[in-house]
This record gives sequence, C-alpha cells and structure tokens, in this order.
Amino acid sequence: MKINESISVKLNDIIRKKDISVNKLANMCCLTQSTVDSLVNGKSKNPKLLTIVRICDGLNITLKEFFDDEIFKNIDRED
Repeated sequence: MKINESISVKLNDIIRKKDISVNKLANMCCLTQSTVDSLVNGKSKNPKLLTIVRICDGLNITLKEFFDDEIFKNIDRED
C-alpha cells in the first residue's frame, strides 16, 4: 500500500472512531476542508509531513501515535 493510501485509511479510521466529519477534522486542525478531503480520499499523492503534524496537533496526538499502526508497517516505496 502506498503512503497516501495508508494515511487515507488511518484518517478514515479516526473520523469513524471519533464520529466527526471531514469538515470538523479540518476545523480542529486549522486546515482547509479541501486539504483534509484530499488526504481522506487518498487524492493527495505526496502528503506533507507538516500537514500530518497539524492533524496530530488538532487531534491531540503525537506523530508516533499517528504512525504507530500496522497499516504503516509495509509501505510501498515509490522510488
């Protein structure tokens, strides 16, 4: 699985578990809805780390907590 797909799966899982919308997540993270939407839908091919940091800040979690998931264990490297 590619990194953008893994991030999409993780964000969808967070949205489902916290029972929030993409718009609510965007507001919590001080990001535009279109930015979060493109991450959630896997359209963002090369997500910036700063964007993930802002999402983690908005969710009150660390980067380690975000990436500490089986989904990130076998990322396809797109060299």
